[in-house]
Amino acid sequence: MPPVVTPDMLDSKTPPDVVIRAEARCPETDPTLGIPVQIQRENTPRHRLVAIGDSLTQGFQSAAIFNTSLSYPALIAQELGWKSQFRFPTYGGPGDGLPLNLEKLVRLLEQRFGDTLDWWEFAPGLLVVRDFLDQVEDYWERGTGNLFPDPNGPINHNLAVYGWDLRNTLSRNAALCQDVIDAKPPTDDFINQIVENANERAALRVLNSARDAQGRSLSPLQAAAALALEGSVETGSGDGIETLIVMIGANNALGSILTFNVAWSDAGYDDMARNDRYTVWRPIHFQSEWDKVVADLKKIPARHVIVSTIPHVTIAPLARGVGQKQKPGSRYFPYYTFPWLDNQSFNPQKNPCITGQEARAIDSAIDQYNDYITNSVRQARQEGRDWYLFELAGLLDRVAHRRYLEDPAARPSWWDAVGGAYQLPAALQALSPVPDSRFFESNKTGRYQGGIFALDGIHPTTIGYGVMAQEVIKIMQRAGVKFYGADGQTERMGPIEIDFQRLIQRDTLISNPPRSLSSGLSLIGWLDKNFNIFGRFLRSSI
Repeated sequence: MPPVVTPDMLDSKTPPDVVIRAEARCPETDPTLGIPVQIQRENTPRHRLVAIGDSLTQGFQSAAIFNTSLSYPALIAQELGWKSQFRFPTYGGPGDGLPLNLEKLVRLLEQRFGDTLDWWEFAPGLLVVRDFLDQVEDYWERGTGNLFPDPNGPINHNLAVYGWDLRNTLSRNAALCQDVIDAKPPTDDFINQIVENANERAALRVLNSARDAQGRSLSPLQAAAALALEGSVETGSGDGIETLIVMIGANNALGSILTFNVAWSDAGYDDMARNDRYTVWRPIHFQSEWDKVVADLKKIPARHVIVSTIPHVTIAPLARGVGQKQKPGSRYFPYYTFPWLDNQSFNPQKNPCITGQEARAIDSAIDQYNDYITNSVRQARQEGRDWYLFELAGLLDRVAHRRYLEDPAARPSWWDAVGGAYQLPAALQALSPVPDSRFFESNKTGRYQGGIFALDGIHPTTIGYGVMAQEVIKIMQRAGVKFYGADGQTERMGPIEIDFQRLIQRDTLISNPPRSLSSGLSLIGWLDKNFNIFGRFLRSSI
């Protein structure tokens, strides 16, 4: 029998509409939810793939948006034989991305100081980091990075913007982002060397060309609708999008572990000028916002819509559980804090943290979010719409190393019924060690733990994005989507499989692990201590 909620699981500050669960929600195993749908497949939608989302869909890695050609939608477009037609923003510059590419910085320190950054090199190291940040800041605020795409250009197919929640996806657009930048011109601050308004600058590269016939800026949902209204290739009417992927909502809870502060939403939760004060949305507020998203989605002429569930944010290795579990089989530690703090160095009175009870409350709220998402897919299918559920939450639960894989007693009652631990593709299983969900660490001999999450402890590595792409492709094939060769003409038969050997070579953390990360958590902790990396950068990057 499933476990029951006991008083020690409860946090007194949790709102009454949060239903605390003793174990995680059971993931759905059928993306159709067992509801058959008959659809019209006449004519060819002009746009084969469009994606709406946040950092996970945009392709964020190691605290920066840079490898957008390796985002999971771009990987899917390649398998569709539609790579050259798929439009997405790019980010480069001296720092390889925006706001701060931790991998680039780690390799710069390695090049300068060798395999280890010894204590006597900390002062020189500080100067190297400061110079790097200064170059990045100058590029994005005053250099080429400050030039935004042509507003008269075509709308992108990847419409994801890192850090955006449900309300942003509904309402924010390029004009609003430009207003934020114009309201506070950047200054070249020697002390606080951070790219000001980094999120707005990144968003403008996505949405500056997302405009209607009168030149008015569009939100991501409106931009997708504009693409869909272009209709089919043959007639210019009907479904203009073949597959629309929607993966949003994580940022309605992720701020709680980036700030290690649980601030439940309240008045103004739907006001973009006020809701930054909240780090996790109450379920009633999430449902109100989600209903608006669903209403907009139903107006978009897309043949297939794939909607993702939201991962439990406390599984990300940025939030490390510390202390001794109070009872055998518990999935929560007493506290969660930064991963470079261990049981010996952690002090709950001094270090940022949330309690195990707060973590359970956050995850329980996310379970309710996912119930709402699932029910919206169920209702859409009952209405005859070809919507599908992508169980990203279940996938990440099933790779959660410290929570479930190394503690079998903590596994939920549904564990075996859904297939147990997630089986990585064969090429990844052949790696030594097999990639896992712990914080990435490597040394002179190579990677020795982690591999699914990149150096920020939140976003996937390239191979992690490949796993996401593979799972979405399975749903697309079930929907009857056809995949073609590189020529875009030759239909591919049988199961479509991502070339993970190619992705391993493209994933520099896997194919060429930094040699200087023998104490990687210490190094990243040192960077955070001296430059507030996670406070200043990641909190604007969720």
